[in-house]
Amino acid sequence: MDKTLCELDLPGFRFHPTEEELLEFYLKGVLYGKKLNFDIIGTLNIYRHDPWELPELAKIGEREWYFFVPRDRKQSNGGRPNRTTENGFWKATGSDRRILNVKDPKRVIGLRKTLVFYKGRAPRGSKTDWVMNEYRMPDTCPSPKEDIVLCKIYRKATSLRVLEQRAMQEDLRMSQFSVSTMDTLSSSQQEKSQTKPHVKEEIANEKKYEKESEVSSEQVGWVQQNLPELQLPKYSLDWMQDPFLLRSPWFENWTPYANVLNF
Repeated sequence: MDKTLCELDLPGFRFHPTEEELLEFYLKGVLYGKKLNFDIIGTLNIYRHDPWELPELAKIGEREWYFFVPRDRKQSNGGRPNRTTENGFWKATGSDRRILNVKDPKRVIGLRKTLVFYKGRAPRGSKTDWVMNEYRMPDTCPSPKEDIVLCKIYRKATSLRVLEQRAMQEDLRMSQFSVSTMDTLSSSQQEKSQTKPHVKEEIANEKKYEKESEVSSEQVGWVQQNLPELQLPKYSLDWMQDPFLLRSPWFENWTPYANVLNF
């Protein structure tokens, strides 16, 4: 059985190196061609991936993930490196920090650059909790065979204070949403209850017409009760005995019916 696999599979094994170990042992060994007994840190161009994809691409790590990252020509010539990914970009925070040797504090063994990942495109973007520490050798070191940096990727722990502030903001947002919803419902009910002017006028005219109709019917009933009954003349055929009418030419045309009328 391979000795390397046996040692890597030991229970309780945890990879948590110090900054001095990262620079003096791992990074320096790769830069100056020293072969390592354990292939724990892989080589990857992390800028082709978003930070949440990197844990699955690392060879080891639970909360921290390590990669050897080759520097492109633009970065190696002293220019500004391209740290843009598909969905965001890495932005440096402050200046580089010098890493000193523990036994000899006057000796600088490397530099550390801290970067934070932002979603979106520069200069605008939303800050995330993904952080990267980029380690490189100091400029005083002899030129290495390869231009490589060592990067540690991790997620920044959120403090209790920040979580409380987020919870308060969420509660405030929900309360404002509830108030705005109630205002919208009340305003819609008021609009429904408030009748338009022309509708009000039509309703008033209709009520007035109904009232006038009631008054008119009452007046008609009062007239029918109080007026005396009209005396109409009775129908009679005495006009048939008028001698003048009998001598009229008009009546001559009615002669065939005289017997019928004179009954």
